[in-house]
This record gives sequence, C-alpha cells and structure tokens, in this order.
Amino acid sequence: MSSENGQGDGGAAAEGAPPEQLALIRESVRQAKAPRAKPRTWRGAALAEELPVARVLVDKGVLHLDRYFDYAVPAELDADARPGVRVRVRFGAGRGRVRDGRREGGGLIDGFLVERLAASDYSGPLAALAQVVSPEPVLSEELLGLARAVADRYAGSLADVLQLAVPPRNARAEQRPSPPPLPPPAPPEAGSWSRYERGGAFLESLASGGAPRAVWNALPGPEWSEELARAVAATLASGRGALVVVPDGRAAARVDAALTALLGEGRHALLTADAGPEKRYREWLAVRRGSVRAVVGTRAAMFAPVQDLGLVALWDDGDDSHSEQHAPQPHAREVLLLRAAQDKCAFLMGGWSCTVEGAQLVESGWARPLVAAREQVRHSAPLVRTVGDQDLARDEAARAARLPTLAWQAVREGLRHGPVLVQVPRRGYVPRMACAQCRAAARCRHCSGPLEARDGGALWCGWCGREEGAWHCPECGSFRLRAQVVGARRTAEELGRAFPAVPVRTSGREQVLDTVPGQPALVVSTPGAEPVAEGGYAAALLLDGWAMLGRPDLRAGEDALRRWIAAAALVRPSGEGGTVVVVAEPTLRPVQALVRWDPVGHAVRELAERAELGFPPVSRMAAVSGTGEAVAAFLRAVELPPEAQLLGPVPVPAGPAGRPRRPGAPPPGEEWERALLRVPPGKGAALATALKTAQAARMARGGEEAVRVRIDPPDIG
Repeated sequence: MSSENGQGDGGAAAEGAPPEQLALIRESVRQAKAPRAKPRTWRGAALAEELPVARVLVDKGVLHLDRYFDYAVPAELDADARPGVRVRVRFGAGRGRVRDGRREGGGLIDGFLVERLAASDYSGPLAALAQVVSPEPVLSEELLGLARAVADRYAGSLADVLQLAVPPRNARAEQRPSPPPLPPPAPPEAGSWSRYERGGAFLESLASGGAPRAVWNALPGPEWSEELARAVAATLASGRGALVVVPDGRAAARVDAALTALLGEGRHALLTADAGPEKRYREWLAVRRGSVRAVVGTRAAMFAPVQDLGLVALWDDGDDSHSEQHAPQPHAREVLLLRAAQDKCAFLMGGWSCTVEGAQLVESGWARPLVAAREQVRHSAPLVRTVGDQDLARDEAARAARLPTLAWQAVREGLRHGPVLVQVPRRGYVPRMACAQCRAAARCRHCSGPLEARDGGALWCGWCGREEGAWHCPECGSFRLRAQVVGARRTAEELGRAFPAVPVRTSGREQVLDTVPGQPALVVSTPGAEPVAEGGYAAALLLDGWAMLGRPDLRAGEDALRRWIAAAALVRPSGEGGTVVVVAEPTLRPVQALVRWDPVGHAVRELAERAELGFPPVSRMAAVSGTGEAVAAFLRAVELPPEAQLLGPVPVPAGPAGRPRRPGAPPPGEEWERALLRVPPGKGAALATALKTAQAARMARGGEEAVRVRIDPPDIG
C-alpha cells in the first residue's frame, strides 16, 4: 500500500497515533473487502449470439402487471442466464429513456427468468438484464405451471404465488452440494394399514406405480404417523417422489420420526419454519436437485418441487393452519388437488374426522373412501358419554361448581390409571360472561361488545376496553353473572384445588406441550394444543361444547366435531377403560356423531344440506370487502357470469380494540362492508377471471380505495 493510500485510509484521526495503532489500522484496511459493485447497465455491451431475449417474471405482485416482460441478454451473462434462475432487472423506464437502441433507467427489481427466446414480440427497444443473482435454477417448468394454476384459481398474481412457493435465497446453503440420491427402498409391509378394509390394496397400488385417490378416515390412536410413513415408503419403492403436508410442526415432527424409523436418515426432507432460513433452504434445494424424493412439511411445503411426484398427502384438511394468510390465500387442500391433477399422481387426504370437502370428493367419484369396519372402529375408539342441559339442571354439583358429577367421577377414575385430558374452548381466565339466571350474554352498554372478567375480578368490554361497574341483565333484570366460557388457566386453578395431590399442566398459545408422561396428571388444553400422552389418556373431558357449537359460522358443527374427535383420539380404547365426557346437548348432530364415532356420516349429511341451500363446497363463493362506496363501485364495474348471485353487502364486524388485526378485518377506525358472490359448480374459473380482471383495472387506474377480494372465504357466517 502506498503512503498516499495509507494517509487517505487513516485520515487526520490517525495522525500522531502510536505505531501499534497505525499498524492495526493499515492491517484492517488490507483485510477489508472491496465494495460490492452495483448491477451494470450494460451500456453498449454485446448481446448473446443465441437466444438473446430473456422472458422475465418481475416480482411485482400487482394484478395489472401479472405478465412476462422481455429483456436483452448481454453476452457476459449468457452462460448463467438459464431458465429458472433468479435475476435482477431495471423496471419502470419509459420509451423516452433510450440510448443506442437500448432502454435504460428504472429501479432494480428481482425476478425469475422464465425462458430464452430468439426474438421478442415487443416492437420497442429492450432493456438488458442487470444481473443474474445466482446460476442455481430454482423455478422449474412444473412449479411455474402449478403457480399459474393457483394464481388463476384464487384471482391472484403469479408473483405473489411464487413468493409462497420459492423460499428466499441463502448463499451459504446454495454453495453446499447436495448428497447423491439413495436407491429406492424395498416396499414396506402393510403394518397397521391392515386394519382398514382397503389399506393393503392402497399400499400395493402405490408400490406398483399406481395413482390411487383416497379420503382416509383414520382410526383413533397414534398410528396415523406410521401409516403415512408407510404410504411414503411404498411410493419411494416405485421410484417416485412423495409429499406430505401437515398442519403444524408437532405433527411434522411425528411423521419425520416415523419416516426415520422406517427408512433411516437421508431419504426425506423436513420443511418447517422452525428449521431456520438456511437449513430450510438447504433442504428445499436438496429436493429441487433430486437428492431427496420425499418431503414432510407444513403449509408452505405444498409447493415443494418434488421430482417425479407419485403421491401427495394431506393430514387434517379442516385445520385452519392449512389456509395461507398471504395473498392470494390458497388452501393446501386445493393446491394438492391441483398437483394431483397436473402430475397425475396419487392423492391421500386423511384425518380422524372428515370434512365436507372430503365427503364431496368421495360422492363425486373422484376419490375412494379408505375406512375401517365398524367392529374395528368400536374396538379402537373410547367410550363417549354426554352431559346435557337436563343433566346439569338435575345435578346439584353442577350448579354449585363448574363440572357435573359425571365429569368428576370420570376424572377420579381416570387418575387412578393415567393422565386425564381436559379440553377448554378458550385460553386465559374468564374470557366471556353471561347472566347467571337466563344465560343471556353480558354486553357493554356503550358498544354492545362482550364483557370479560379480568384476573382482578373487574368487568371490561372486549371491544372498547371500558370498565363496567354496575351491570344488570336487560332481559331478566338479574345482577348475577356466570362464566359463559371459562378459560384454560381458570379451569386449571379449579381442578388444582379439587385435586391438590395431582399435578396440573396447561397447554395453549403461551406454551404448547408436545408430550406428557403416562403418570397420573391433569392436562388442561385448548383445542389443537393437546399433547400426546405416553400410552394414551385414561379419560378426557370436553367442556363448554355449546360454546363451539354456538358460533355463528357455517362450519361450526363440523369444526366442533373435528376438535372433539382430535382430543378423543388421544384417549385409550374403551376396552382399556378409556372414557370421554362431552358437556353438550346430546341430541345435536355433532354430539351424536361423536358418540357413534361416525364423522363420515356427519360430513355426508352436512354435504346434502349444503347442496340444497347452495352453500360451499357445492357452490363456489368469493368475498369482496372494503368501504361501502368502494364495494359498490367494484360491483358496478365487474362483469360477473350470468349465473352469479350477489349476497349482501353487509357490515363487517370490527375487531376488538387493542388486539392484533385479524386477516380480512377492517383497519382500526374504518367501517367495512362485505358482499358474497356465489356461482354454481363449473363456474368458479369464470368468477375468478371476472374478479381478477376488475381488480387489475382498478389497480391500474390508481387513486381508488382498496378492495379486498378472496376466493373461497373460510368464514361466510
């Protein structure tokens, strides 16, 4: 380094410094990396001799730019500019910014190179590719076709779907080579699949290269993860790949452990958010490169680029976690159905319960039922007992305390043999209050919001946050309150006082337990957070069942039954003393389905009723939300299919004050309306196209209030 450079680097601050400090400064300058150069404009650079045009999908998730753009390929980028790689381009320069026949200017933006062409159909000058971010091809033709199909189905943009499908780049993970692929394993034994009427035949079809499609009603117990692993192993034995999507990381860990125990290490990849960006991208690259042929993961894994796909499997499709909250909000079930049709591969949708969508797939003949005989169901399921309103009215213990006598007896008996599960619909202490005499919901006098009891005993409004000190029931005049839905923490306190010698554990949003020991204990959990007990629970209490059944939602009964069965499936069989007590009216259809352990029959009856009323999934629906003026203007502009029916608009309830905004809820201080659009079967694509066209035109004009469009809204009231 010259003296001039040394003075320039050290500056006046280094003048007069000790020799050791000067040496340290100079050494740090020598080791400093050169500043990273910005992507070049390739002004006057020669173009590639062959296929000098690159068709690029820019990462702009706006509907009116949902198309490809052509760019020139400089000769220096010719080798790396292959279809599927990430690139950076300059976007937004108009025709007035042209120099030497080359468009220049515009901001740098990421994108994907889709294909190379010999000529462009664009008549104007082309800008050049600014940079090839990485020579690693991450966007295959199959993944691009799937992303386009998902974007069209959900009236979204291709760029938004690819943001969900392709994880962010990690350079360190990209530089590491993937291991060589392992040879196909031997076909597995039927194992616990032999408990089902066609279970062995299903595995044989997968192992022989077939593409069976089945809706699987799994028997209660922990064997479901091993059965999924055997289905994956049978597919791998045929030389094809397999993809399994589960609702959460706990379920993914169980399937991961089952696959490792069955096939060993290195045959599958685990794609979950808990792995971290580097490890997750490394696993994703191993799948993309063909080193791994099987994938287990949560919602984002529905786009995993498995090569030669032979099976897509989905566990518990009714879980809310399968519905993506980012635009265009696809559901994992629908994405896997598209993949099964696109790749002509096998399809398996399973769960302890059965959704209406699953019943529709079977009724249409697209899939076959995969169920066990009734004798096997009765042998595997626990005994289910009910406590209704009449039982509570005759029960002195239920009036004095929260739990009826039958529930206390089940707890005492269960604690003699193992842990007891208590499912509570809400977390916290006392989330909702009601009149103790007539059970009318306690409402705020200012905004009609629900009143809640905090830890100190004071009443607060769950919407406006005001304190209520002198409440009385407007229906009967009573001044006494009762807990409408008691939270998990309050329930744990009550049970702890009733059984002081028994440990009480809670599992919910703050802390979700994966497993609990097989020793006697009380486990209080919210729905979906139930831990697995070693050897199964001796008993289970399903409290406040009417709170889940009373939700003003089309899927209230189906969802309540699914959550009850998910908890009851963790209990030991009736032959081993397993007992489930559900506090709900026994004459209701979901309760009867739980007692008989017949979720398929419940789903079939629900499907028949929805067919008569024209509700999803028999019909296709879309929701348009926004301010009243914006929704009205959008509905006037959209050219709907002739068969479309308009329902509404109706006001959208505002979210509770001080709580995170729910997806689809209006911003604080705004009053929104929502209109539902319904079309008969076969017209869903036309409805999505019409909505996408109208939304693209609205965004292109600019300056108009935003309108939110969602295909297949999960909650329609």
